[in-house]
Amino acid sequence: MPENTFDVVSKIDLNEVANAIQQAMKEVQTRYDLKDSKSSIDLNEKENKILLASSDEYKLKSVTEILGQKLVKRGVPLKGLQYGTITPASHSSVRQEVTLQQGIPTEKAKEVVRTIKDSKLKVQASIQGDSVRVSGKDRDALQQVINISVKKWLDRIEPITRYI
Repeated sequence: MPENTFDVVSKIDLNEVANAIQQAMKEVQTRYDLKDSKSSIDLNEKENKILLASSDEYKLKSVTEILGQKLVKRGVPLKGLQYGTITPASHSSVRQEVTLQQGIPTEKAKEVVRTIKDSKLKVQASIQGDSVRVSGKDRDALQQVINISVKKWLDRIEPITRYI
């Protein structure tokens, strides 16, 4: 009898993030209060980071709010964003780095595996890089794992949990 598996993964769709950034930049350029602020939003896909820049902290917070609204509209959860500190830059401007979380951190993956093992079901859970693979012979046991533990995991794992 073949093994049945599913993966618990946490990923942000970078295409949706790029589209949200384009929409946010259009709004920043057309808004009257941000017109001459020299605000910008740049995506660094290799490092999974967004760089926000503006002329002062007030305008930077406005840019952050606009970006957040556009990300929510595109279906990107805000729990997957980690905002860095606001740092001063040249010509009295400010910058902020936003990190996009890709994958499940090791500590949270260990919590997921511990929760599965505590359920006493006949399944195996293992950490596979930045995801958790759950395998077992009985599909019903796998469905029980999903039903029992998903509610616990959804609050702990950001941004999206997907089962394959």
